[in-house]
Amino acid sequence: MFLLDGKPLSPDVAFTHDGIQYPANWLRLATPEERTAIGITEEPDQQPYDQRFYWGYDADGNLIPKDHTQLVDQWCNQTRTTAGTLLQPTDWMVIREADNGVAMPQDVKDRREEIRQLSGVKIAAIQATTTTDELAAYITSGEYNSWELAPPVEEPAP
Repeated sequence: MFLLDGKPLSPDVAFTHDGIQYPANWLRLATPEERTAIGITEEPDQQPYDQRFYWGYDADGNLIPKDHTQLVDQWCNQTRTTAGTLLQPTDWMVIREADNGVAMPQDVKDRREEIRQLSGVKIAAIQATTTTDELAAYITSGEYNSWELAPPVEEPAP
């Protein structure tokens, strides 16, 4: 990012400085020495940030986190909603079993229980975070985004 008097300059946009009009292509065509001669500095662009967790950057270039408590509530609710969405396609089987006794297949019952367990684990992990950075790291991890139970770990033979 190019700065002149602390203000950003956009490449391919004309600008005026000290009464001189510079054409739109001047920044691209000027040498670093020519830019420095009129007071233009170049700073690295700030990295994109995840707007779900941060407001942006402060003047020192540090991320400004959103309120952790509100984010925890939001992500717990989102996790419950996702679990409900995953359960919904088989809800009719629950109703059918209650209405007329047609048994739900055991694998469907097992999967529904897995979803409920995973939801509980995810919510507990969300609630265990203490900072927005920690929460963002968990939510963007594969652990949060997977709705499959991990295979059991086998103990090595003695």
